[in-house]
Amino acid sequence: MQNEAVLLHGWGMNAQVWHYVEPDIQAVYKGNVRSINLPGFGGACSPAGDYSLASAAELLAKQLHANSVLIGWSLGGLFALYLAKHFPEKVSKVILIASTPYFCEQQYWLGIKPDVLNTFQVQLQNSAAKTIERFLAIQAMGSENAREDIKHLRALLAGSPAPDSRALKAGLEILKREDLRAEMSVLPQPIFGLFGRLDSLVPKGVITQICELNPQFNYEVLPKASHAPFISHRQEFITFLKSVL
Repeated sequence: MQNEAVLLHGWGMNAQVWHYVEPDIQAVYKGNVRSINLPGFGGACSPAGDYSLASAAELLAKQLHANSVLIGWSLGGLFALYLAKHFPEKVSKVILIASTPYFCEQQYWLGIKPDVLNTFQVQLQNSAAKTIERFLAIQAMGSENAREDIKHLRALLAGSPAPDSRALKAGLEILKREDLRAEMSVLPQPIFGLFGRLDSLVPKGVITQICELNPQFNYEVLPKASHAPFISHRQEFITFLKSVL
């Protein structure tokens, strides 16, 4: 019997984003498939003290069975890499969906421009709902089905509690500051990635840089997808998972 596959969502989202595609994943994976909320999202409890990648990952680790396959989208991929490094007995394989070990653009590293994340942090203080809506728009930017993608994501999110304000703020800090490039370079678990060529949050040029960190990294790029390929290109997403699960 295969081990459990666990789905981890992105910033501002919740486990419901996997709702429609989860049965398809189950169809190609012989073990159990489960989507869980990141701490502070979808009604899940936030860490009691400071909210950090470490404290939130510790809460997630308690929910994982041994040798789980982690499928992490965006921020969820960063959590997956951290869990693989610090709780290796819990993680047998990591599958990154539109994710990277370091999201923020720096000299010699491609990513989200710091000004974009700074703007989101300022906007978050005024309206969490509007900030999430803007983030949804960026995630679908470039996709040929952008309007439908946003509508789909919005509908999926509506059925769960709104994110905790601490989690939203901390999540942006994690995207801005957490650098797991060194961790990814030494992880013994197999790591795979699926990317969208039109993704403005994880630019396609960073894929080559990720491969330089970990030569064993295997990936696929969907030419017409953006930041949410499991929504916009569901069949291609499932075909990819079938090849790596």
